[in-house]
Amino acid sequence: MATTSQAATKTVKHTIKNGETLYTIAHKNHTTIEEVRKVNGLKKGDNLKIGRVLNVPTNTYLSDKKRKVTKKASKKTVKLAKHSIKNGETLYTIARKHHTTIEEVRKVNGLKKGDNLKIGRVIKVPKNTYKVPKSKIVKAKKTKKKSNKLVKHSIKKGETLFTIAKKHHTTIAEVRKANGLKKGVNLKIGRVLKVPLNTYNVPKVKIVKTTKKKKIKVAKAKKKTSSKKLVASLSKLETVSLEKKQIKKLNKKEDKFVLSDIFFSGTKVDSDKCKKITSDAKKKLGKRYVWGASGTKNTYDCSSFTKYVYRKNGISIPRTSINQSKHGKYVKRSDLKKGDLIFFDTSKRRKGYVNHVGIYLGNNKFIHASSAKKKVVVSSLSKFYGKRYKGARRPS
Repeated sequence: MATTSQAATKTVKHTIKNGETLYTIAHKNHTTIEEVRKVNGLKKGDNLKIGRVLNVPTNTYLSDKKRKVTKKASKKTVKLAKHSIKNGETLYTIARKHHTTIEEVRKVNGLKKGDNLKIGRVIKVPKNTYKVPKSKIVKAKKTKKKSNKLVKHSIKKGETLFTIAKKHHTTIAEVRKANGLKKGVNLKIGRVLKVPLNTYNVPKVKIVKTTKKKKIKVAKAKKKTSSKKLVASLSKLETVSLEKKQIKKLNKKEDKFVLSDIFFSGTKVDSDKCKKITSDAKKKLGKRYVWGASGTKNTYDCSSFTKYVYRKNGISIPRTSINQSKHGKYVKRSDLKKGDLIFFDTSKRRKGYVNHVGIYLGNNKFIHASSAKKKVVVSSLSKFYGKRYKGARRPS
């Protein structure tokens, strides 16, 4: 007596876990969603409860094309790590830490866009699923070949990055790169820096007219000295003076001001710079608020809005509001100035940590991307936001 295909089909018991779907269960056991539904009497749209035990057919899907796909997929086994969510973490920071993508973290845990991450929740995170493009690797190899000589330099009183770079015939940008320094970082006396040597080559300039004139004048004043020596010494003086002028011009272009230079350099406050920051922020008034938006489509959340404004003014700050609240110098509420970042806890139960950020405009007002208003608006620091105020920072 011939057995039916149903009688010959093997089934296994499977307990439904958090984040699983009929697709993942069927795919894991090499079967189809329809067959899993049929065996368990499930209809389309039925909810899968965690802990429910299903009878799942195994190896019932025999398509040659799909077999090849499953074989390839089985070779590429993705390792999953358990991660407990900590204060201030986002899907972006978690994915980046484990060298994966936000989409893959969402897929493994069954998360949707906009889901809140609770502190202490344990999620599964794929490891090393994101490969760096070859173009980036090639660039890194090329830079390694060009190895510059480095010397150690102890910072003395009165020295600046400009004077140190000039002394060693290099640029401010290369000194910063060698030591991992950001714009606006204060230089402490006695700190030892690594300084590249002779990385800046001043272009040679030919001088014809000026050397001839000076040659005649000096020849009249000092007849004893030979004309050849005079021409050589004068040409050296000319090239040195030109080199100094060119170095100053190049370093002026590189040495851009940052907000910390404005407020802590000991000079007068650069009101034009503050106006530029606030005016750039006001240009985005009315632009749409979207949670997690980076500003690429002219949409922002609170922290991407502040990051955009500061980046436009040559200042780099972290991506999230909680990390921005730890960046730069702490500012008292009574000492707030235009352009300062101000932070709030706008959660209903006031959990005590920063979840919102804006830019201070003066006169007790600030500009921010509001989730409540769904756009970039100007608000007052009194009443609602005054009670939820958590501090201020001046980026450095």
